Amino acid sequence: MTNMKVNLGGLAMKNPVTTASGTFAAGMEYAAFVDVARLGAVTTKGVSLNGWEGNATPRICETPSGMLNSIGLQNPGVAHLKEVELPWLESVGATVIVNVSGHSFDEYVQVIEALEEAPVDAYEVNISCPNVDAGGMTMGCHAPSVERVVSLCRQATKRPLIVKLTPNVTDVTEIAKAAEAAGADAISLINTLLGMAVDARTRRPKLARVVGGLSGPAVKPVALRMVWECSRAVGVPILGMGGITTAEDAIEFILCGATAIAVGTANFMDPLSTMRIIDGIERYCDENGIDDINELRGALLC
Repeated sequence: MTNMKVNLGGLAMKNPVTTASGTFAAGMEYAAFVDVARLGAVTTKGVSLNGWEGNATPRICETPSGMLNSIGLQNPGVAHLKEVELPWLESVGATVIVNVSGHSFDEYVQVIEALEEAPVDAYEVNISCPNVDAGGMTMGCHAPSVERVVSLCRQATKRPLIVKLTPNVTDVTEIAKAAEAAGADAISLINTLLGMAVDARTRRPKLARVVGGLSGPAVKPVALRMVWECSRAVGVPILGMGGITTAEDAIEFILCGATAIAVGTANFMDPLSTMRIIDGIERYCDENGIDDINELRGALLC
């Protein structure tokens, strides 16, 4: 049997497969299809200090080989997560990564502080949110802002801190280095690419807010490139994601330097995706004589 265990910046995972934030809620809705405890980890939907209503509709539309979303990080707030989802995840024996969101530097810290006594194994800091304190600038596009928010979160917890990077930058390695320097234990990438869709008949955009985040198989080549670039630029582990729908996709990310991978849009197409991918990774390793999944990390021949 192949050793499937990986260590993502101090987070022990029984296998390298987790879920991409916002595509799996906190797992309860998928429990009829997925053995949630079998996942390497469950990454929750982004949580803020107080509930957010999200954006106006329509806010999802399909695109060739993918989808656009402009949900606006709708969530009921950290208190609901603590009272409902986290106790359930603990009861089924799941490893838990909580995705943390905020409109300001202080809000990120307050969410983490509210969760410090809760059954959480790691935090994923989503720095793709508009930063009200910086006049609406997206935190993840500005290295000094990345350093500040990550350092503040680092001071608030000793738990593993994963920083989620946006691909909507000129040089993703600059942002990755800033996160590492500020205390990130790992980085995750990519978040969605900015895109839009138009209805030629009505001459209107298909999303109420015009632009949204593109995900799904269409973004995989970009995601692979960025994971490969960051794996060569930083020393912390990488959680790779972006268009993963098969075990072969997952293996490609690991070969490019990812320690673990996250399955996102595929969960909407097939609720069993994560289980199928775990099985497929095990089968690939068995067929290729791989005793330890970690042997494949960064083993790209180029």
